[in-house]
Amino acid sequence: MTAPILPHPDPARPDRTGPGPASRAAVAPIPDGTASPLRIATYNIRKAMGTDRRRDPARILQVIAGLGADVVLLQEADFRLPPRPPAIDPSEIERRTGLVPVAFGHGRASLGWHGNALLIRPGMRLIRAGHHDLPGLEPRGFVEAELERAGQRLRVMGVHLGLLRSSRRNQLTALNGLLGPQDRLSVPTLIAGDFNERSLEVGLGRLARRFRILDGGATYHSRFPLFALDRIAMTEEFHPERIEAFRSPEARLASDHLPLVAELRLRAALAQAATGTPGEGGTAGPESDGAERDPR
Repeated sequence: MTAPILPHPDPARPDRTGPGPASRAAVAPIPDGTASPLRIATYNIRKAMGTDRRRDPARILQVIAGLGADVVLLQEADFRLPPRPPAIDPSEIERRTGLVPVAFGHGRASLGWHGNALLIRPGMRLIRAGHHDLPGLEPRGFVEAELERAGQRLRVMGVHLGLLRSSRRNQLTALNGLLGPQDRLSVPTLIAGDFNERSLEVGLGRLARRFRILDGGATYHSRFPLFALDRIAMTEEFHPERIEAFRSPEARLASDHLPLVAELRLRAALAQAATGTPGEGGTAGPESDGAERDPR
């Protein structure tokens, strides 16, 4: 089942993420012969604390393995208080999920930054990785990585926005500033995470000016999902084929959020498939040292 996709935001209402659920657009057909879609997931694991009040990292890893994702953005992957250790054993991640944690040079034992972590499929080339702070009453930040897959470059960013809408707006303003000028970004970019916004109508306008913001249905609370707190935002180079909350008996117990999973394709790859022209290999941008990195 393909979940509905939100249309582009209404420019006359800059604080809207789209016209709303009643007028969501259908997904366009995909040409035959294209490469497999990029499968992206975002998941707030609540430090592996389940809805049954049991902290069970192995159960979280079981859910992540079941997502079948190429890239997974995690929130609340580390404990908040120093020394901020990981909530799941990094040495177990690849063995149990087939994914590799991206290392961020912050000098901590943490899996990520302010609880945001990034797992990628082996074989994806890591061009660069970074971590940043965001303003707010609570400690917040985001992680990012520039990747290459099948000759196509993309930038992925993982966020966990604040509980207050005023904080979220300030954080999105800061995020836009870190992204650079308001014109088209140099690399196809997506932002995924726990946006902590209950409304599908307002609250994310600062992001909606540059990104198409998608939800796949309610992800919180996992036992009785009511709110689509988890979102994926993408630039125009991405074609969303499918997006939905991942539901399983284990996912309903493992955390208070359900994972959100999307299948995306880069429009450049679609055009190349339609015309039969080969794609260009990825090269590091000016902000990168150009060296291929081992995510471990």
